[in-house]
Amino acid sequence: MSASATGFSMYRPGAAPASGAPAPAEAPPEPLLGPEAKVDMQADEAAARVRAVLAAVDAELVGLAGVKRRIREIAALLMVDRARARFGLEASRPSLHMSFAGGPGTGKTTVALRMAEILHALGYLRAPRVHPVTRDDLVGQFIGHTAPKTKEALARAAGGVLFIDEAYYLYRPDNERDYGQEAIEILLQEMESARASLVVIFAGYEDRMETFFSSNPGLSSRVSHHIQFEDYATDELAEIAELMLTRDAYRFTEGAREAFREYLDRRRTMPRFANARSVRNALERARLRQANRLVALSGQVGRDDLMLITEEDVRRSRVFTDPPDRG
Repeated sequence: MSASATGFSMYRPGAAPASGAPAPAEAPPEPLLGPEAKVDMQADEAAARVRAVLAAVDAELVGLAGVKRRIREIAALLMVDRARARFGLEASRPSLHMSFAGGPGTGKTTVALRMAEILHALGYLRAPRVHPVTRDDLVGQFIGHTAPKTKEALARAAGGVLFIDEAYYLYRPDNERDYGQEAIEILLQEMESARASLVVIFAGYEDRMETFFSSNPGLSSRVSHHIQFEDYATDELAEIAELMLTRDAYRFTEGAREAFREYLDRRRTMPRFANARSVRNALERARLRQANRLVALSGQVGRDDLMLITEEDVRRSRVFTDPPDRG
């Protein structure tokens, strides 16, 4: 399991990977079915691949019940569209551009990757690929610089997902010499003209995303799916910590486990808390304290000693001794 730039992704023990062998080459279009025919929504290969991705999302992401529900709803809509097409019931292609709003470390990047896999499995994307960018990748510093930067990013994302993190930084109305609006206009054009081959996901903090879309109604009208990523509760953060430790062949003593829950309760009230990202950082510092403790011992250490994070390793955090500090 790996910690991504914006969230924590990790398979629980026994979880299957989201996808196995590469997708086979596209088969020729199937003949239309008659009005009396029936289709099994779960029988085709694409449906099986979608189920595998959804199972992986359930397995690797702690919590996020609302996010998982929206992913399943979107997948269901697209699977029904595939079934309708079998009968010649054509409808306009659904808009798949999205907004992911939530705090840092809540899994937005991981969900974008899984969404790309679903859209690829159902034939809406040529590749299950996500190209992440920020303002610096799209907006230039002088006249004539923004258009080529934005178009290059779009070209790299073609056939997949363009993931724009902290999207609200594209728009800076307080600076009349800012070129972010030019990038937004190019994105608007591409989101409309290339909607059959590109999905754009805007991501960032909820309140700032609201302001961003309010200031850019053209963008808001092209984004159909607004998904809210809630902050993790203490129980969920504790579960994430246990998964991270298991991945790296560490474990808490019982006293350390209780101390870490207390650490989480304190740390969540402090500035710059970043959910799973803060959990990862806290565990890395606990490992440093464990290493210093073991090296200072005069005797020998065994396998269990090398694996155990003790209560002392946790409580020496400055969160307990100096609350204003991040510890």
